[in-house]
Amino acid sequence: MSKDKEELKTKIVDALQTVYDPEIPVSIYELGLIYDIDISDNYDINITMTLTTPHCPEAQSIPEKVADTVLLISGVKDVKVKITWEPPWSQDKMTEAAKLELGLI
Repeated sequence: MSKDKEELKTKIVDALQTVYDPEIPVSIYELGLIYDIDISDNYDINITMTLTTPHCPEAQSIPEKVADTVLLISGVKDVKVKITWEPPWSQDKMTEAAKLELGLI
């Protein structure tokens, strides 16, 4: 990955740290909901993510918020967010900080 793309990916991760599941006081990134961030050569961004459950009441709004947040980053041309259920999300995907925040450790 080029240095420009590495820097952009860092900015994307930082931006995703500001997006929260409204029911859980932890960022979606710390929860482990972001599976992949792909940056094309023309700086289109493809994000593959999941949700904590297929029945999440925010299933429509969280991916929209992810796209809107990443689009605000300078240099980003377009953002597509794909929801996947494979592999299914589990608490194992959470960072230690998220587990601590939620009292799981």
